[in-house]
Amino acid sequence: MDTHTPLNTVAVVGLGTMGTGITEVLTRAGREVIGIDVSEGAVRHAVAALEASTARAVARERLTEQERLDVLARFRTFSDLQAAADADLVIEVVPESYELKQQVFDALDGIVRPDAILATGTNALSVTRLAAGSARPERVLGLHFFNPAPAMKLVEVVSSVLTAPYAVEAVTRLAQDLGKEPVAVGDRPGFVADGLLFGYLNQAAAMYEAKYASREDIDAAMKLGCGLPMGPLALLDLIGVDTARTVLEAMYAASHDRLHAPAPVLGQLSEAGLTGRKSGRGFYTYEAPGSGVVVRDALTPLESAEASGGRTVHSVGVAGSGTMASGIAEVFAKAGYEVVLAARSQEKADTAKARIATSLARSVDKGRLTEEAKNETLARIAPAGSLDAFTEVDLAVEAVAEDLEIKQQLFASLDKICKPGAVLATTTSSLPVIACARATSRPQDVIGMHFFNPAPAMKLVEVVRTILTADDVHATVREVCAKVRKHPVDCGDRAGFIVNALLFPYLNNAIKMVQENYASLDDIDAAMKLGGGYPMGPFELLDVVGLDVSLAIEKVLHREFRDPGLAPAPLLEHLVAAGMLGRKTGRGFREYARR
Repeated sequence: MDTHTPLNTVAVVGLGTMGTGITEVLTRAGREVIGIDVSEGAVRHAVAALEASTARAVARERLTEQERLDVLARFRTFSDLQAAADADLVIEVVPESYELKQQVFDALDGIVRPDAILATGTNALSVTRLAAGSARPERVLGLHFFNPAPAMKLVEVVSSVLTAPYAVEAVTRLAQDLGKEPVAVGDRPGFVADGLLFGYLNQAAAMYEAKYASREDIDAAMKLGCGLPMGPLALLDLIGVDTARTVLEAMYAASHDRLHAPAPVLGQLSEAGLTGRKSGRGFYTYEAPGSGVVVRDALTPLESAEASGGRTVHSVGVAGSGTMASGIAEVFAKAGYEVVLAARSQEKADTAKARIATSLARSVDKGRLTEEAKNETLARIAPAGSLDAFTEVDLAVEAVAEDLEIKQQLFASLDKICKPGAVLATTTSSLPVIACARATSRPQDVIGMHFFNPAPAMKLVEVVRTILTADDVHATVREVCAKVRKHPVDCGDRAGFIVNALLFPYLNNAIKMVQENYASLDDIDAAMKLGGGYPMGPFELLDVVGLDVSLAIEKVLHREFRDPGLAPAPLLEHLVAAGMLGRKTGRGFREYARR
């Protein structure tokens, strides 16, 4: 086959959600498409979906009416595989079952032209196994689109040891012609994007199943804390709980990594027919099968917390002089609270306030704040060189170094200095809050308030209750979060809370992929941005966070959960040992220009 010959006629076998989406992408790009499905209902739905999407495109002036008619004319539907006889490329998108897919490939061997390319749309099964069962394995590969196919840019081109280069080249060129970003990957369950994504989704399901946090708080935490377009449980409902379980089972069979062992709740929901949006109910309840509109079926944690009432807070003490402490002090002062900003010396406290003044000035320059509001905010902040200034604060927030001994010493001091009834909060991101609480004589007054950096911009606060935290202390902190315009999410006192417990195993697995030479840094970053909607790829994020910080968090998670799969990747340890810590040192996974 001439590798420069375009794949003009494409047969799509299986007209479910993904097959229909692929059909739209191909027809909109000028390809003749043969849609094949044994279900007449699926065929009707695919035609109706294409008609509806092209009508929307006309209404939005992205297509003319004539172009719309041309797109519809390029789509022909059939119920028999014989219709694929003249196709240049056949893309199989039937359910994730070796038996079903092998039946399709066996039938196609006797139908398609000798030079036709056969692609499987699997996201979990072995392409090599499917190719080995074909009469011409050299023309078989994987072509993994992401849902929704018209919107998502990533396409993973999956070759096996049997795949001929011409097939890879031809399909890669097609993906580029479709306006997609093809990434070449090897054949292992999950490939790149799903290989990283589904472990994270599985952990989120297990976190919910353990009643560690509510579905709403888990989803809000990952959207607000990581900038993701959708929370993990909502995404599982969109993908299909049964589909996710199938993918994870295939990944676990290949890796035996406990992170990929499907959470029992996935099996329970699947067996009950609660498969997500397509059934109208999964982790959430929807208005109707196929709808994305969630029906409120319980009080949210925020509503419950607001009903309980808390203590009165007029003044806030912030302990620390770093970036996080300054940002938190700015947040409280902007919201109208009187703030005492205490550092180890008056000079450090004054420097921290100056940092806030610079931040506020930038907001004024950008039109986000008036000069008067800036001056009023600064007037509410009193810098102090000692914690003794906290004697009358209603809420004391610790934002010092992530060192348990230092934090315990500080909480012992707060216990002696702060008035009875004051709420004592730690901003730790990984250490046990209870250890800080036990350093005081009033552990019922101690709680975690994990702000995210930069505190003025990031909306999320993880509210961490210990087994000793009083109900009114918890309610107080949630009320304060609302007043400073942050979104609080509740979680228990265990390593990583919500965000880091889900984020860092994903980052660690990305490092392992590079370590095993499975994919490059650039391909993995591209896969997660284009296929998962992440604002940054894992290696971009690791270099921003700092590899030393990331390693410390990985070690805490591994120590807490004792899961071998959470052990820090050796490559991460080696880079930290070499002083390659990311952007702050000019070199981490990538090199950066010195400023």
